[in-house]
Amino acid sequence: MRLRSTVAVALSILLILSACSTDEPAATGDIVAELRSNAEEFSYEIGTHGGALTLATISEPLTLNLALSNDAGSSNVLGYLFEGLTETSWLDDEIEPALAESWERSDDGLRWVFNLREDVLWHDGTPFTAHDVDFTFNQIVYNDDFNASSRATFEFRYLNDDEEWEVSNMTVAALDDHTVEFVLPQPFAPFLRSMGTAIYPKHILEGPITAGAFTEFWNIDTDPSEIIGTGPFTIGEYTPGERVVFERNPDYWKTDADGQQLPYLDQVVHIVVPDLESELALFREGTSDFHGVLGEEYAALEPLQTEENFALHRRGPGFGTTFLTFNQNRGSNDTGEPFVDPTKLYWFRNVNFRQAVAHTLDKAAMIDGVQHGLGYPQWSSVSPAAGDFHNPEVPRYPYDIDRANDLLDDLGWVDTDGDGIREDELGNPISFTLVTNEGNTVRQAVTEIIRDGMVAAGLDVTYEVIDFGDLVSQLTTTYDWDAMVIGFTGGPDPYSGIGLWHSSESLHLWYPFQDHPVTHWEAQIDRLYIEASTELDHDKRVQLYREAQATAAEHVPLIYTTLSERLGAVRNVFGNVTPTLYGYWDIRYLYRTDL
Repeated sequence: MRLRSTVAVALSILLILSACSTDEPAATGDIVAELRSNAEEFSYEIGTHGGALTLATISEPLTLNLALSNDAGSSNVLGYLFEGLTETSWLDDEIEPALAESWERSDDGLRWVFNLREDVLWHDGTPFTAHDVDFTFNQIVYNDDFNASSRATFEFRYLNDDEEWEVSNMTVAALDDHTVEFVLPQPFAPFLRSMGTAIYPKHILEGPITAGAFTEFWNIDTDPSEIIGTGPFTIGEYTPGERVVFERNPDYWKTDADGQQLPYLDQVVHIVVPDLESELALFREGTSDFHGVLGEEYAALEPLQTEENFALHRRGPGFGTTFLTFNQNRGSNDTGEPFVDPTKLYWFRNVNFRQAVAHTLDKAAMIDGVQHGLGYPQWSSVSPAAGDFHNPEVPRYPYDIDRANDLLDDLGWVDTDGDGIREDELGNPISFTLVTNEGNTVRQAVTEIIRDGMVAAGLDVTYEVIDFGDLVSQLTTTYDWDAMVIGFTGGPDPYSGIGLWHSSESLHLWYPFQDHPVTHWEAQIDRLYIEASTELDHDKRVQLYREAQATAAEHVPLIYTTLSERLGAVRNVFGNVTPTLYGYWDIRYLYRTDL
């Protein structure tokens, strides 16, 4: 799960969406059925080499070190360069071999042996081996000198005799050059899916790690030709604020049914633009080939499909979420100053305050005014896109300023001096700053609606728009923020959210890195997520995750907004394209038909 800098569709090798619940209109069921049919009927055509796919995006990387990245901008770029032992099909969401050709497991699910491909080269020509896999997990994922972004996925938690969480790691060992063994301390339901995590080159990265310089290595100023992976593309050019050009890897291991080497495309080009309106402009003028369509753009684009040579697709609500959250961090900085002003912390930790604020979010206005009817109110932490994992029966907080006022009045937080701003019981005006990131005009418009709702309930809210990098720094480094509207990507298995929901993790935004959960409800969510990860019975896993969603909705550490309809426009000049529940294409098989 990564911080999202855009509501546009994030295009890497895989795009993920899943089935929808009964919360959506009946027409959504028809969309799902059509997308499933597309996947069932699809077969790859033999393509031709050459040409480029061009995309416009407001997102660019904050680092070139994928192992340390927590933002979608970085992962969307570096996803072209790195691969895992497995991958997830864009057609049916099934787990497929990637750098591993095959695998076996013990009956108890604790020992896994992967047989690796013998024809894979790193971008610099060095053979890929099991020693790279051993290195990736033992020296990067499990390295205590830094916090690898994938570490949370591979930490296996259990309750000790004192009812405290402890962590154990799996063991990873290269048995020979092309065989690697994983031994897990406990069953792990999403293990094969998690094996899609990137594998890194030992011969490049072992030196910086030994020297204690890994966190500075492959930083944003690195020559992009030095970023070495096994993926279908390399970075040929990176000009910050302008473009990223990916070049075809001439030694890529995968071939098509006729034995032609993939990928077909010579280049993928990301053009960096300042805002979402500029993304649309580049698509309309024919410069870019794909556009993640906003609700407000859909009606205008629909009649232009033939004239401007593109196809418009609806794919139901997505996994990616947008939410309001308050800083509940009880920690202090190096000088002993608290991260959050104690008075504000007192407000933000009050569940009745958070529930009152939840009632001020006018989701209908967001859907009608910002998404132009192409959106869905979100109540649960797991999107309806996750199928039966989604709990449609969590506590809800419909837009109701009167109810918000009642909850705040019950706290004794009332406007005593007639200035329109409530004070707490000690006379402190309830005043704080709300931030979101610039460039994303949709998120900004949603945040303005959120601000207006809170102001209507007598809260003094200062709204600021800041650079996305600064916003990420506030969340992950300085912890200097009051309230924030931000978004996260998601996935088909709720365990992808472990870094957000477990109280010990870095992306537990409202109070990260807790030694012990400070509230009973956070302890309960910790337990439910861990139990669900070890439960191999699907129906039982569903119930555990649904209970976790209900607990989260009751205590609202994240106040969700709406889910956008997944809308995309694809230029009609490509082969091996079809909209499915999980994506539009596999980038390796995509080819131009107009050469």
